[in-house]
Amino acid sequence: MISLIKVKTVNLTQVALALNPKVHSDSNYRRLQRFFADFSFDFDTLSRFMISLLPIQKFILTLDRTNWKLGKTNINLLVLAISYKGIAFPVMWTFLSKRGNSDTSERIELMDRFITRFGRTCIQCLVADREFIGDEWIGYLRSRGIVFYLRIRANAKIRTARGERHIRQSFKHLAVKLSLPTPKTIYQQRLRVAAIRLNDEYLIIVTNHSPEHAFYYYRECWQIETLFGAFKSRGFDFEVTHLTHSERIEKLVALLAITFACAHRVGEWIHEIKPLKIKKHKRLAKSIFRYGLDYLREILVNIQSKSSELEKAIKVLSCT
Repeated sequence: MISLIKVKTVNLTQVALALNPKVHSDSNYRRLQRFFADFSFDFDTLSRFMISLLPIQKFILTLDRTNWKLGKTNINLLVLAISYKGIAFPVMWTFLSKRGNSDTSERIELMDRFITRFGRTCIQCLVADREFIGDEWIGYLRSRGIVFYLRIRANAKIRTARGERHIRQSFKHLAVKLSLPTPKTIYQQRLRVAAIRLNDEYLIIVTNHSPEHAFYYYRECWQIETLFGAFKSRGFDFEVTHLTHSERIEKLVALLAITFACAHRVGEWIHEIKPLKIKKHKRLAKSIFRYGLDYLREILVNIQSKSSELEKAIKVLSCT
């Protein structure tokens, strides 16, 4: 983790250079290879640790994939995360040994793991984009009593007394925003529907709860994209990894998750002491995660003169 912060990349050749200065980098590289091959993570403990860092009791869960191609190998990860202050904290993930969308069984397995470990009552709602739809999936969420806000495609079929039609036809005269007054049959489920017009397309949300809150909660869906950005170009350059084995990729995600969480926690602490500037567009000059990562990196690359700052950061992370 210290090496990841120093070099800001998951490239093991670069990590090896910062791992242990008293050992040749080739030896460090072999240690890293053995670590990913042999070390066993307790993912239950890891997910509990991630949740322990969040000062909230009810969770807005967000589900999404991140994927890219390494040579002929597809790197495809399904991630369940908790939305928190403009970003998402990853709590569970699974490597998909294929390209393209997840299937219902893979989503259900991930959600069941979460419910088994943390229960259902801590879930405020689940938000997800157009990939995460379908009769079986929505039926599963309803059977577990999970409130959801899911974006659907404008060409999804809605059943009416006159037969089936595309859902977008219900909103063809929509000027800005509208909630349908009664539940509609979509994906063989009775669901509430809300929509908003975005230039030449519709953003349509289905829910088993109040459609008036649909857009408030759905906007949390984008926080997981911010997390993926922190893992990739804005943080640790995840896409340059040459790891392709599923178990090793999942271990690397675990390391990134812990390092990300620590950087974000330190960023929150520093922001309280020395608040970030707010730019003209009303956003912070940099993300809380990046603020903490840059602070930790500055300490670690100048450890001789900043040992006292490191001690303070460690106390923040250890909650002492």
